[in-house]
Amino acid sequence: QVQLAESGGGLVQAGGSLRLSCTTSERTSTLYAMAWFRQAPGKEREFVASIRHTTDDYADSVKGRSAISRDYAGNTIYLRMSGLKPEDTAVYYCAIKRFTYSPWQYGDQGTQVTVSS
Repeated sequence: QVQLAESGGGLVQAGGSLRLSCTTSERTSTLYAMAWFRQAPGKEREFVASIRHTTDDYADSVKGRSAISRDYAGNTIYLRMSGLKPEDTAVYYCAIKRFTYSPWQYGDQGTQVTVSS
């Protein structure tokens, strides 16, 4: 199983920016797809962004103010978010798919993002 470790969260004022990082135990070039999900208190985990090869996809709620990327030669996945809103407050989890047919595998810890108004 691929090990995933998220970092980079914190407390930020509305309108601010953050870059989240996810370190994997395998090179990202060996993974089929990578993504970020988030879970706010009392809510279901929801999709934020994904990347497969050079194609990225975003939830409507973050589109235009988020960018997912990866270190192709290394083992880190990033999510940069700007124009943060209080509703972005959540625990953010990275996720990977090793193969086309694999289910998403999530990081265990996540990283807390809190946006103050």
